Amino acid sequence: MKKSISSVLWEALKTFLLAVIIALIIRTYFFQITEVYGQSMYPTLHNRDRLFTNRIVYTLSEPARGDIVILDAPDRAGSYYVKRTIALAGDHISIKDGVVYRNGEALEEQYINGNYTEGDIDTLVPPDTVFVMGDNRGNSHDSRSPDVSFIPVEDIKGKAIFRIWPLDGFGKIE
Repeated sequence: MKKSISSVLWEALKTFLLAVIIALIIRTYFFQITEVYGQSMYPTLHNRDRLFTNRIVYTLSEPARGDIVILDAPDRAGSYYVKRTIALAGDHISIKDGVVYRNGEALEEQYINGNYTEGDIDTLVPPDTVFVMGDNRGNSHDSRSPDVSFIPVEDIKGKAIFRIWPLDGFGKIE
């Protein structure tokens, strides 16, 4: 029995629409591609890098120290930041003489650009928040700024897992 052209087209349209709906659900709730704008994460990430971002990870677990996260920019509605989680709720964070201390211990931060971190901070990270900074400390608008400050965990939209562009930098992000 032959199918009419209209029934074949209807089946193709239904298949296409189902694929689009599934792709939108995956992109909205599970994974997305995030583009880096600016140099705040240099040398780890560069302007225009494209990152594979896991959007579901923080519904199943809490952010960890050192995670590179995508978050809603608290000072620019509709924008996002890519930053590194430095301290978690309950951690004591301080910056003195260019050195970052977490719970009294100086951090060994091989990933930063340079070896000096500006700021004079001595505070406790409040519950349900994190303290984030860019790896390029001289060129990063982050938790050291009063208009950014502590980031509510609910404002973290995902964890950067690996770089997919440019191809010569393809791989896991540390």
